[in-house]
Formats: sequence, structure tokens, C-alpha cells
Amino acid sequence: MKTSITEKVQTYLGQQAIFKDSSTTGNIFAGRNLPAFVKDYLLKRFARGEEVDRAGITNFLNTVMPTGDIRSRLIDGQTLTLLTRFTVNIDLLHSVRRFGIIDLGIKDNEGIIPDYLASKYPEDLHDGEMWGIIKICLTADEDGKKNHVEMVDFKPFKPYASVDISFIQNVRKNFTMEEWLDLVISAMEYEPDAFANFHQKLEFVSRLLLFVEPRLNVIELAPKGTGKSYVFNNISKYGWLISGGKVTRASLFYDKNKKQKGIMGNHDFCAFDEIQTIEFQEPAELQGALKSYLEQGKCTVGNVAFTSECGVMLMGNIGLTDSRRPRSNRYLDELPDNFRESALIDRFHCFIEGWYLPSIQKDMIYKGWTMNMEYFSEIMHNMRVQNSYAELFDKLIDYDHTANMRDFTAVKHIAVAYMKLLFPHWTTVEEVNREEFNEYCLQPAIRRRGIIREQLHLIDPEYKSTMPAIWTKIL
Repeated sequence: MKTSITEKVQTYLGQQAIFKDSSTTGNIFAGRNLPAFVKDYLLKRFARGEEVDRAGITNFLNTVMPTGDIRSRLIDGQTLTLLTRFTVNIDLLHSVRRFGIIDLGIKDNEGIIPDYLASKYPEDLHDGEMWGIIKICLTADEDGKKNHVEMVDFKPFKPYASVDISFIQNVRKNFTMEEWLDLVISAMEYEPDAFANFHQKLEFVSRLLLFVEPRLNVIELAPKGTGKSYVFNNISKYGWLISGGKVTRASLFYDKNKKQKGIMGNHDFCAFDEIQTIEFQEPAELQGALKSYLEQGKCTVGNVAFTSECGVMLMGNIGLTDSRRPRSNRYLDELPDNFRESALIDRFHCFIEGWYLPSIQKDMIYKGWTMNMEYFSEIMHNMRVQNSYAELFDKLIDYDHTANMRDFTAVKHIAVAYMKLLFPHWTTVEEVNREEFNEYCLQPAIRRRGIIREQLHLIDPEYKSTMPAIWTKIL
């Protein structure tokens, strides 16, 4: 990233600027599978400018993120304080909240959360996966016959209890569009100059659209090694990545037996990685629930109405020619049979052409000053409820009033997401640069929905292949 941008990062981001250098910090984190937002939290805590307190980080990690045999330490009577990812499962049959720490070898049925902690943190200790600082020990049941791992203290992992959207809006005013795009890429830990052109950069950050916009449904097909999994598993603690295995309607939406929400009830987005390898049980039942949910953000499971603002991301590999273009113009043939049904595909808003992206190489890892990703992930999470951008969109555009409602809704979702991600400082119509809005928000949105429409036409000729007219109003 250019020196001028580095100076702007340090000047305008202030405490939210961070210096990254994996060549010097990589060894500290070696052997620990830490997401970017946790690493940035640690660097922020133990760095002074470009100097990192390596001993401080190492001691902290050894204390609260230990490796080795955790189970033996618990059997030996130790009480452990851990910064960790864990899962919560509400067992209604036995009226108990259970937890597991898979990364440390503690199974889901071995941990118990006492009622006093659950009542103290009802919004945080919900079903699903989360990060937190927990204190655990081995203890016996009341009759003394059976041991379990008990969570005796808990603190949500929220370095930023709240974020001020106006701060990032004011920061953004000091960067050009190209500079801001480079800053976002560097915050994601990639070197902006490693991308061949502006188009590649925009395609890459488009993966963040569903981080900022609720109920945005996206498909990306890309060759292996383009960083799909990394983005959705490392940048935000508010998402869930499914990589292989079995998926059921109960695990996604609502489990009637356990009477608890599934993955999509507790997260900003759910990404299906390498969807060709995932086994969908009772596919017809799941397909019906997905159709309803993707359309309205709700579905019915038994007599329970499930609602959520969780976005859905389908990611799959695609075969390319020697010139790195798809071998066939029927892109969606790469999806499993259950996802090639036209009525289901029509409910997806956005398509990302991942074949334009480069393979991720070691020399693409960013070194230098950038924005703290833990902070930026909180900004993106909070952007999801900022409704002013959708109101701006309505004031900025006009359209063919015979337009298909799904097409219009999709374009609006995508364009608004681009506004939040790339132009958060636009708060009034007067502040909007209409040329930039048209070039970087509206036209990419029309193109990405247009690909969905083209693919629908190939699946079912009853669907039109062309998009309705949507345009930016002239002042």
C-alpha cells in the first residue's frame, strides 16, 4: 500500500490503526489456529507502534489459549481461564445448558453451564458457536457419582462493547475510493498491490457484502486456493462456516426435538464451503424450508415460525480452461442437484465470479499499517441495522415499474451493501457522488443479479435472461 495511504491510516484511524507483519508475528501464533479478529486483538493489546511484545503475547497465549492435554489438567484439579471458541447446546430433556470446546477436546456433552451464568448473560450464552473468556473446572454432580466440566465464569469476547458508526464515516471522508478499497483489503490481511487490477480487488471485497447487509443471499464459484474459506472463517465471529459433513433442516433452522434454533438463528451469515462435498439430509424438506426462508426471512418448522436476518452464502469450486474461464456457460451445473432448481436459485440475489481472483500466495500476505480487523468486523456487524442507506438508495434511483420484484429487491440489497462497505460516509443525498454510486454500487449490483438471471434462463427458458431497467436519477 502506498506511503500516503499509510500516513492517512495512522493519522485518521488513531487507536484503530494496527501494524501487521506476519514475518515477525507468524511464529508467535504458530500451532494455534487463530482467526484474524483474535490475532488483531492480541496485536493491539501487546504492540506499541511497530514493536510487538512477543514475550507478552506468548505468555498470554500460554495462559488463556494453551495447547496440549487440557483434559489431564482438569483431572489434576486445575481451574483454567481460557479465551476460546465454544459451542452451546440447550438440553431441554434434562433442563441444562451444555457446552463443548472441540478445539481443546472437550465434547458437547461434557460441559455444563450453571443457571446463574445463563441468567446473567442470556443474550450471549445462546445456542450455537461463540467466542468468550471462560473459567472451567472439573466438578461432580450433586450425588457425587458423575463428573462434568463446569463453566464457573464467563465474559463475552467483545473488545468493542459498542462502536461509533460516525467515527468510521468521518474516517472514510479522508480516503479516495481506491484508497479505501486498498485499506479494506489490507485489513483482511492481503496486499492490495498483489491484485492485478481494480476489478480483481472489487471482486475480492464483494465477499464482505453479506457481512454488512442482512439476509443477502450469495453464490460464489471459484477455483481452489482463492481464499474463500479464509474470509468466512477468520474475519468475523458473527458468521458460521459449514465445511463438509451432513446438514439437516433442524441444524440450520429449528430442532423440534431440542426446541432450539439452528445455526441460522444465531449468526449474521451462514456460508456453505465446497458445497459439492456437503451431504444434505432429507433434501426435499430442506429445499422447501430454504425457499421460504430465502424469500421472506422466515419458514415454518412443525408448528414453530422461524425468523432470522442471517444471510446465506453458497461457495463451490468450478472447472476452468487454460485461460481461467469457466469451461461451460452453465455455471450452476457445478452445484448439487438440490440447488439447481430454478425457483430456489431465483431467491439468490448475487453472484460472485471467483474465477477472476488470483490464487493466494504467501507473498500476498500484507505487511504494514492498516485497520484493526476486530474493530472493522464490529463495524460491519453494526452496519447491518443502519437503514439510512436503503433510504438513500430509494432517493437515488428510478426504475421500470414493471420490473420483477425479486430482481429489484436483489439489486437494492447488493447496491446498499456496497454503499455500506465502500461509502459509509454517505449520509444524505447531497453527499452522494452519483457517478461513484452508479459505477461502484448500482452497476455491479445489476451485473451480479444479472448473472443469476442468465443462469435461470439456461435452467428454465421461462425465465427472462435480461434485467429490468434501473438507473440513477439525474439531478
